[in-house]
Amino acid sequence: MDEAKAQAARQALFCEQVLAKSASNVLLETLREAKSVAAWEHFPAGDVFDPETGAQWYYHSHPPQDGQAEHGHFHCFVQPDGPKGPIHHLVAIGVDAYGQLIRLFTVNQWVVGDEWLDAEGTIALLPRFDPHFARPSYLVNRWLAAVIALYADDIAGLIRERDRVLAAHTSPDGKPAREDRAQEMTSELAVDLRRTAEGLGV
Repeated sequence: MDEAKAQAARQALFCEQVLAKSASNVLLETLREAKSVAAWEHFPAGDVFDPETGAQWYYHSHPPQDGQAEHGHFHCFVQPDGPKGPIHHLVAIGVDAYGQLIRLFTVNQWVVGDEWLDAEGTIALLPRFDPHFARPSYLVNRWLAAVIALYADDIAGLIRERDRVLAAHTSPDGKPAREDRAQEMTSELAVDLRRTAEGLGV
């Protein structure tokens, strides 16, 4: 298992190194064709979807706030039955303005409007997030897949915590927990790719 994680860490770092040679990073590469960057807007337009694996993702940012390190995040999904089947949110991957990984987190169902799947069913889909697609950048696609593979155990923990948080949540107005706009983020973990790689001997 550690060797698989080490290989994922190597791949993520390799993608960053190749992009850095061109004075780029995963964020700049994702936004390369954007004429402007507005909060909440999906990049790339229409999202990325690999029909062979069912992997799907988009990037967006929130309005800037003082003291906030995160520029935006990649929302990662899997459509296990193809483009006409249900879509399930796995995790969001937050990066800073330099494209550096800073956190992983899960969100309530209303945030992304996906088809609800319980924790164990969602966790089983993590290996399916493996986009081999040129758009908008093969390196960004491989970086995202590597990050999810590297932190799969942590993401599984976040997804289980998501379900625990929602099961314990009571809305003041009686709304179902998964529809309550007061409950947005359900779990999060600060991460440092280089520190994780060093811990694996990479």
